[in-house]
Amino acid sequence: MSLSEREQEEIDRANESGRQPVAFVHGLWLLSSSWDRWRTLFESNGYATIAPGWPDDPETVAEARDHPDVFAHKMVQAVTDHYLEAIAALTLKPGVVGHSFGGLIAQKIAGVGVSAVTVAVDPAPGRGVLPLPASALKSGSPILGNPANARRSVTLTFEEFTYGWANALDEAEARELYDEFHVAASGVPIFQAAAANLNPFSETKVDFKAENRGPILIISGENDHTVPHAISYAAYKKHRKNVGVTEFTELAGRGHSLTIDHGWQEVAETALAFVRANGPATA
Repeated sequence: MSLSEREQEEIDRANESGRQPVAFVHGLWLLSSSWDRWRTLFESNGYATIAPGWPDDPETVAEARDHPDVFAHKMVQAVTDHYLEAIAALTLKPGVVGHSFGGLIAQKIAGVGVSAVTVAVDPAPGRGVLPLPASALKSGSPILGNPANARRSVTLTFEEFTYGWANALDEAEARELYDEFHVAASGVPIFQAAAANLNPFSETKVDFKAENRGPILIISGENDHTVPHAISYAAYKKHRKNVGVTEFTELAGRGHSLTIDHGWQEVAETALAFVRANGPATA
C-alpha cells in the first residue's frame, strides 16, 4: 500500500458515508489541497470526496517548499497507479475530476473502466493528441529547455507562472496564487508528454475507445497558454468516437489557473452539473 494516512482516512470516510464518491486529481505545481473549495462544493451537494496526492507529496505548501526535491522522478504511470490504488479502495465507483496532468490521468483512469463519470479540465496532452501551439511550447520551455530537468524537480519563477498559468489575471491575483499554491513539480512528465507521439509505449497513452469509459467532459479555458484550445479540443475529438457521452465546454477568458483563481466556482459548478447529470445519483 502506497496510500498515506490522510489518503486512507479520506477513503474510509467516503466509504462510511454511503455517498457517491468523487476523486480529484491535481496536476503539476499544485498539491491536493488546491481542491479544497471544490470538495466543499461537491460535498454540500451530496457527494463524498477524496483528493489523493501524487506519491510522496508533502501535505502542506510550506513543507513542499522546504523539501522541493521530493517531487523529482514522478512519472505519469506511477502517479496513475497511485490514484488507481485509491479508487480500488472505494466501495463505490467514483466520479473523477482532474486538472492539467491530473486531467490526463483522469482520462487514463476512465480508459481502464474504473470511473463512473469523468471531467478533465485543461488536460495535458496524451499520445495521439497532436497540436503543439506556440504558447504551449513556451509554457513548457522552463522544463524542456534543459534535458537534465527530466531528473529534477522544477520550481517556476513568478514570470514563468504568470505566462503559463496566470496570463488571464491581473498581477496582484497572479502573485497571490503563486504565493498560496505554487510548489515544485517533477520535470519528467513534461518530457513524457512532449515525446508521446514518438513513443508507441508512452505512459501518456489514453484508451479513447474503451467501451467502459463512461461519460466524459473536457473543459477548456479560452486563454490557456499551457493547454490551449487546440490541445483540449483535439482530446475531445479523440473521445467523441467513443460510445459514451462525450462533451466539450470552453470557458471564456479563462487561463490555466481556472481551478484555483477567483473564477474557480464557475468551473467547479460546470463540472458538478456534468457529474450530477451523467453519474450515479447521490445517496
